[in-house]
Amino acid sequence: MIERDGAQPRVSFAELTKRFGDLVAVDRLSLDLAPGEIFAFLGLNGAGKTTTMKVLVGLLAPSAGCVTVDGMDVARRPEEVKRVLGYVPDEPYLYEKLTAAEFLEFVGTLHRVPLRELPARRDRVLETFGLTAVGNRLIETYSHGMRQRLVYASVFLHEPKVLVVDEPTVGLDPQGMQLVKGEFRRLAAAGATVFLSTHVLPLAEAVAHRIGIIHRGRLLACGSPQELIRSAPGCRTLEEAFLWLVSKAR
Repeated sequence: MIERDGAQPRVSFAELTKRFGDLVAVDRLSLDLAPGEIFAFLGLNGAGKTTTMKVLVGLLAPSAGCVTVDGMDVARRPEEVKRVLGYVPDEPYLYEKLTAAEFLEFVGTLHRVPLRELPARRDRVLETFGLTAVGNRLIETYSHGMRQRLVYASVFLHEPKVLVVDEPTVGLDPQGMQLVKGEFRRLAAAGATVFLSTHVLPLAEAVAHRIGIIHRGRLLACGSPQELIRSAPGCRTLEEAFLWLVSKAR
């Protein structure tokens, strides 16, 4: 467990609210995430997880409240914030007419990776995710799993200060998931903040320092896996605690 006391939050949600017409998708969310922390969001479908992440990465504007990254308001300074972010959506998009190597070089230039460092970084992430042998093949020839590995390679290329991942297990085989978990831990150990949204409770329990449970846009509970289990009477697993907490919510 990381030590958060005294650390300045890397990501801060201050009374964040997001409405779509009469629907309140995120309801006055206040939450601080520290450097070096892996934080996981759990919730049923429609709970507000993806909406929260899209506001954080600047794809949606807040209806009220704000989100800051390294003290920068995402809504007011989106370009500066995006330079320090890495984002893996649940349905990533790739430029299929590029090779993997070309795509990584393109992403590296967008994030202002120094040109003298870019080839080495490109080669490192291709090797990490088992894509070296196919790095010069067009992405359109890749399987779904290979594409997902390339998405992760592209976000780790520029060593983001904040990594946001919506459903990290989509499209990955067990070996790929093991690689990704190792990179989450490595990035956090280097001082980055990793923010995950997942339905896979064993993944959250295995990698997250803290877990937040969101339901109908509101944060129900937040703590380590062990703290959440202790907070739910009679529960002995994170799954039992999650279901009990959600069932008791109004």
